[in-house]
Amino acid sequence: MYNCKSSAKKHCDITATSWFQGHTAVMSSLLFFLLLLLLLSPASSALEFRYHNNREIEQYLVQVNASNPDIAHLYSIGQSVRGQQLWVLALGRSPRRHTLGVPEFKYVANMHGNEALGRELLLQLIDDLVRGYRDNDTRSLRLLSGARLHVLPTMNPDGFDEASTHCQFSQGRFNYNGVDLNRNFPDAFAGLRRQQQLDEEKREAEVRAVIGWLKTETFVLSANLHGGALVASYPYDNSNGGSEQVGGASVAPDDDVFIHLAKVYSHSHGSMHRGDGCDDGGSFVEGITNGYQWYPLAGGMQDYNYVWAQCLELTLELSCCKFPPAAQLPALWTENRNALLSFIQQVHLGVKGRVFDGSGSPVQNAVVEVKGRKNMCPFRTDRHGEYFRLLLPGNYSFTVTYPGHEVLTETLDVPHGPDRYSAMTHDFLLLRTPENSTQAPPTKVTPTPTCNYTLSQEAAGGAIATTRPTWAVLSVGLGFVAALRSVAD
Repeated sequence: MYNCKSSAKKHCDITATSWFQGHTAVMSSLLFFLLLLLLLSPASSALEFRYHNNREIEQYLVQVNASNPDIAHLYSIGQSVRGQQLWVLALGRSPRRHTLGVPEFKYVANMHGNEALGRELLLQLIDDLVRGYRDNDTRSLRLLSGARLHVLPTMNPDGFDEASTHCQFSQGRFNYNGVDLNRNFPDAFAGLRRQQQLDEEKREAEVRAVIGWLKTETFVLSANLHGGALVASYPYDNSNGGSEQVGGASVAPDDDVFIHLAKVYSHSHGSMHRGDGCDDGGSFVEGITNGYQWYPLAGGMQDYNYVWAQCLELTLELSCCKFPPAAQLPALWTENRNALLSFIQQVHLGVKGRVFDGSGSPVQNAVVEVKGRKNMCPFRTDRHGEYFRLLLPGNYSFTVTYPGHEVLTETLDVPHGPDRYSAMTHDFLLLRTPENSTQAPPTKVTPTPTCNYTLSQEAAGGAIATTRPTWAVLSVGLGFVAALRSVAD
């Protein structure tokens, strides 16, 4: 049997290219295939507790999208090495585009192809939220009204195709090129230490797709679903031996928030909070761990999300077995359901709002910093002038910096937002620096090469420009199928 622990399971275990690769004829064939699947499949069949192959996942996502156009939007962020689409289903009251004040949340699963539980949990989550919304379930309504949820059930479909169903064997872990995707993202510490360029074009196709995805949306909170252990792991995963190392851990500026997020999942889970661990390893106090303290990991996705995309991400290890027997899926869903829903709700921690310049216009790339939280790459406003800061309840001093304007400092008393399904809203209004002012002008904040992370002008959920023609056809086709079904019913 393959020994997965030379440093625990995770050791065995970051400009997107357009998913529109290939020729128009290829995409037309794909479109025809998807529509045919819809026509030949039942419109409202219950989602079974079993492992679905990649084609079946694609079919299910297309069905949900076609049947729920008011709350669902299906799009692709790119392709795997072998050309399989990396499908994402967005759920929310405005699924096709960002709404001001509504945070963006994402779940990603199956980064390692042989860790299959997350795929099925996310399919069940989609089913649960859609059915709950249709049934006027209060929690589902509030979750989908207060945030936009993006679900990527498989980041490594090629690996899944080769995966062994053995509990611990690692066959299928890597992508088609034999690369561990959770070691392939630009490493925050190596990059900042050597001013290393991101070299995104040298990354694996799946990693490039995720990097590009992060540039199209201001994701606020995220989780990456794995298997092979039972613990909620949080940044940092790596270190360069600097001040971040504290007591064996690599401590992020938002460590208190990360610990809270990890505990929300572990204590909402059926058994993770007990910290019993698995047969092959140690236990975890309250079912959580700092990633680096567990073991160092360079090139991981959660550090990349946090440092470059200002998205707080956890790595959730959800089963001791990488590929649990199908008979265990109902019980594993029951154990994880409340935790998955409760974690989404945490996107409403802290404070959100917009930054306006001296003329009253929202500004992009204004730096919004919280005293005592010196992030490697400062948090900035997005193309809408929006910022989101996940914070626990308390008093915080904010400093806002933008070229040509006075530095603004304000203290905010931040309440607990998740219970209200909305973070505190506060806008910052800047004043232009007087032309005849004798005070020194504010230092212009110039991002280092590793922090120059400008968001694209088109959101992925709204279709990247090069994909728009194909998705326009797909939308028409899905509408046609829905109309046929309404007549048949």
